[in-house]
Amino acid sequence: MAYEGPRYEVEIIDNPDQERLRRLTLEHTPAVKRTAYGNLDKISRNKARMAKYTYVIAPSSEKANYSGNTIEPERATKLIAEQRAYIAQRGRLIQIDGYLGIGEEAVAVRWLYTPEGANIAAMQQILAFPRARVESPEQLAAPFRPHFHIVYTPGFFAEEMPGRQAILVDLEKWTTYIMGPDYFGESKKGALRMLNDWVYQKGGLVLHAGAKAVHLHDRSVTMTIMGLSGTGKTTTTFSKQGERTQPIQDDMVVLWPGGKCTITENGCFAKTFGLSPETEPVIYAGTTDEKAWLENVYLEEDGSADFSKEALTPEEVARWRDILIETGAPPENVAAYIEGKVPFETVVDAHGIPKDGWDFVVWTQNGRSIIPMSAIENAADFDH
Repeated sequence: MAYEGPRYEVEIIDNPDQERLRRLTLEHTPAVKRTAYGNLDKISRNKARMAKYTYVIAPSSEKANYSGNTIEPERATKLIAEQRAYIAQRGRLIQIDGYLGIGEEAVAVRWLYTPEGANIAAMQQILAFPRARVESPEQLAAPFRPHFHIVYTPGFFAEEMPGRQAILVDLEKWTTYIMGPDYFGESKKGALRMLNDWVYQKGGLVLHAGAKAVHLHDRSVTMTIMGLSGTGKTTTTFSKQGERTQPIQDDMVVLWPGGKCTITENGCFAKTFGLSPETEPVIYAGTTDEKAWLENVYLEEDGSADFSKEALTPEEVARWRDILIETGAPPENVAAYIEGKVPFETVVDAHGIPKDGWDFVVWTQNGRSIIPMSAIENAADFDH
């Protein structure tokens, strides 16, 4: 019998629409600003995924089977119980049901978030394919049957773990428990990490690659663009080659035996540092669309984005003071900088890298946007 996933005796906010998720975000999620474009920008404590705090649940005797960290099942069980108690105390979970991919290879996923993760739920809902896109009318009339489960509690800190954070991966039950991070990438990776193993067991490979349809003369081909994070996959996927280019996927595709290629997500998770309408017009237009969600993007006083922001003046730090402290900046250092007691040049090295405790004087370069495919100009039609 298939594992039915964790159950919680709390109120379930069942697949709210994007408008309700915006309201929930403004009500429950800390460090959020409204932009001039009508979308929301979340400033997170974590500026990237935390592989060092990610653990596969497995006995130490099996550690050699995994490239990353492992955690003993007994210790994991204790942490999961503590997370469950936190969920009970919060009393509500936001439930997002959807699919990785479309067609017969699609994998059903259920994501659960405590209310402070409403923005993450909204972003994940955009990337997941909805049930109506994958299921038959008969399936839609029946209860959802997820294969993967993700339980995400940004406000629960695993006090006994390094960094007070833990991402626990149970590959036997296809469930990932995320404790402490507030960065969207952990939600996205939580499902894709399990997909890697699931696809491999079926003889396929998940590729860290974008994909697009390119048309030249009388030929149409599908092109994949592989590369590490930050090397230009998304930029290349959404730029034009040939007579016409249609983006299909910006990050992960699946290669099956026989050469078939399938997609995983229904939108784009784009880096925004240095973004401009001249260099990346498609991503820029999508990022400034009201349907997009932003993460760690610098906003001017009028709510417009400065995608190339680096050093902050004391006046700018004063405007962002509460959010900077909320996301980990030492209050005494923030006050000293605002008051002019500590000049910028004394807290960065020769390369402009901040010293410990002074990261807040330079804006993060890991700004992100989640863009639905419906906001991507000339995106490919997945049905043809």
